[in-house]
Amino acid sequence: MIPVTAEPARSAPGSPRSPGSAQGPGGRLARRHSPAHGAWFLVLPALIPILLLSVGPLLYGIALAFTDSQAGRTDPTQWIGLLNFQDLLRDTLFWESFRIGLLWAVAVSVPQFLLALGLALLLHQDLRFRWLSRALAIVPWAMPEVVVGIMWRLVYHPDAGVLNETLGTQRDWLGSLSTALPAVVVVGIWARLPQVTVTLLAGLSNVPRELHEAAAMDGAGAWRRFRAVTWPAIRPIALAISALSFIWNVNSFALVYVLTGGGPGGRTRLPMLFAYEEAFRYGQFGYAAAMGCVLVAVVSILLAVHLVARLKGDDEA
Repeated sequence: MIPVTAEPARSAPGSPRSPGSAQGPGGRLARRHSPAHGAWFLVLPALIPILLLSVGPLLYGIALAFTDSQAGRTDPTQWIGLLNFQDLLRDTLFWESFRIGLLWAVAVSVPQFLLALGLALLLHQDLRFRWLSRALAIVPWAMPEVVVGIMWRLVYHPDAGVLNETLGTQRDWLGSLSTALPAVVVVGIWARLPQVTVTLLAGLSNVPRELHEAAAMDGAGAWRRFRAVTWPAIRPIALAISALSFIWNVNSFALVYVLTGGGPGGRTRLPMLFAYEEAFRYGQFGYAAAMGCVLVAVVSILLAVHLVARLKGDDEA
């Protein structure tokens, strides 16, 4: 007689002993090569430069703000807590530069967005040589800010500048207390206009042409079509680029530094220029780091308010 052995019970597909379960060799292999682990390996090359070049210096600057670090001192750096921030609250020059910085950011960002929107709408039309117009529109974007600053210094030159030659005057636009900041604002609008224009133009390219044609057939004019079709489609992109533009303008440094160096009489001394002078002209590294922390905090708060307002607007829509 052939002995009959009991067949081992088959495990349910979800049981621990089923083929391909987590305890079997196949399960260990699947867990070891899960999509999450593969995603980390793909993201890691991009995360390392961010951690080394952005997050690391940011954390070091925040820690430096709580010390008395100075250039050229032989004594060890001491931890002084909130003393730099207390001195900063009483520094009227810094808060004056902060006021100038906010004024500069608003005066550049608002006209810049309006002009960029109009230029994007124009370049979106079926014009002759549209490709050439689009190429010329991004020329200021391709130029470094230092080059832009030097070029506009020649334009504003009091003796041989193009502006004075055209107007028939000999005015020192960058050296006058009344015209220095407006002159710098004009340069800021011109230099960063292509960035906003290209972003809005990309948003306009995604608006279906059929919607405009349908609105036109219903008798809607150009302004009505813009309000009902174009603006709702590009509104998220417009809000995002306006917020980024404001942040870029608040943190401006190179353009104003080349044009005026913060003068005359501090009329164009933006907060980043003030922090630069404290750090590299007077050697107050800890105090300058405290200024940087305040700027980061203020920009973060403004960005948070902008995002909250945007989310509320999307919910109401």
